[in-house]
Amino acid sequence: MNAEIIAVGSELLLGQIDNTNASFLSRELSSIGINVFYHQAVGDNEARLTSVLQASTERSDIVIVTGGLGPTKDDLTKETVAKLVNKELVYDNETYTRLEAFFISRNRTMTDNNKKQALIVEGAHVLQNDAGLACGMAIKHNDTIFVLLPGPPSELKPMVKSYALAFLQKEMGQQHVIESLILRFFEIGESRLVEELDDLIEAQTNPTIAPLASDGECMLRLTVKGSSTHENMQKLDALKDTILDRVGEYCYGVGEPTLEEVTVNELLTKSATVSSAESLTGGLFAEQLTSVTGTSKCFKGGTICYTNEAKESFGVPASVLAEYGAISEQTAQHLAELAKKTYDSTYAVSMTGVAGPDSSENKQPGLVYIGIATPSTTHIYSIQAGGNRQRVRVLAAKYAMYYLLKELRKKKVDD
Repeated sequence: MNAEIIAVGSELLLGQIDNTNASFLSRELSSIGINVFYHQAVGDNEARLTSVLQASTERSDIVIVTGGLGPTKDDLTKETVAKLVNKELVYDNETYTRLEAFFISRNRTMTDNNKKQALIVEGAHVLQNDAGLACGMAIKHNDTIFVLLPGPPSELKPMVKSYALAFLQKEMGQQHVIESLILRFFEIGESRLVEELDDLIEAQTNPTIAPLASDGECMLRLTVKGSSTHENMQKLDALKDTILDRVGEYCYGVGEPTLEEVTVNELLTKSATVSSAESLTGGLFAEQLTSVTGTSKCFKGGTICYTNEAKESFGVPASVLAEYGAISEQTAQHLAELAKKTYDSTYAVSMTGVAGPDSSENKQPGLVYIGIATPSTTHIYSIQAGGNRQRVRVLAAKYAMYYLLKELRKKKVDD
């Protein structure tokens, strides 16, 4: 079956918020064998939304509509869909009861506009909202299934995972089991990765290979359809082994865990600790690391040494800064070793460089030195990152994370 995703909201067209729901929905629909062929955004306007919906019914089996289910006058999604399918809007008793309980618990009066969130298209299959107030719904009309979902991602995602996907699978009468596997790569660009696997990608049928790229890293999503999970995993494992035989040196993880999660898990597994001393990244490395649950058991602390005065206060000799500069291998080494000593950690990471847009110390924007202090020595890496100031900072923190992970995987930490 083929689907398209329509995001409703003038704030999307004005660039006030990003449409993160579309990428999430595409991944989830793909995981159950539904192809997504179109993404659209339309403002809070009934005539334009009607036009978009009418066009979608001519080319898609499933139309996913996000947003426009709230209590305000410009929330027009279900009213517009109801007119399109020639149905009335009626109250869903379960949603209405939950709304009443919500307002009673807060000692507030439920106004008529709030009651609107319990309205559904007559005959719709209700998708309960476990994280909010407005229910979602699915409507079958002629050869099209409309699925209406709330706009806030915190409400949409659990509704999709708990209710919408199960409904769609039932409607599809799915006989096959679909599974996916993600391979995560770093220090290899998407074009190079695709080039190394060109023959596999060209010949793909089942399983399929989908390359994905983000700042500094790439992913391959392998998806297979078969009669059983056992059969699927055999095919996925065989393809994974073939891929890793070619580009395995760049693969840092398999599955959903991110680079930060893999690194924290490696630290915890080895009972190791880490600290940081950051210049151009301004604490970004520490922020990424501490976003992972359990980091308190392995992250001893971090220092931001942004200026030369701060670096000197932390312990970098003035003579080193005068002779080599703040943006140098020598300064990166001192920062890493000082952090390791200051926080009494097993490992320490440092980052110093030129974020841009201007050059510094006659060094071009994007030049970054990364220090990794280990139990026995200190390694210094240099990268030349491209892009704007923020991208340089993000890449510096990610490369530091990756180089730390590589050091952790070299050998076990001595007791």
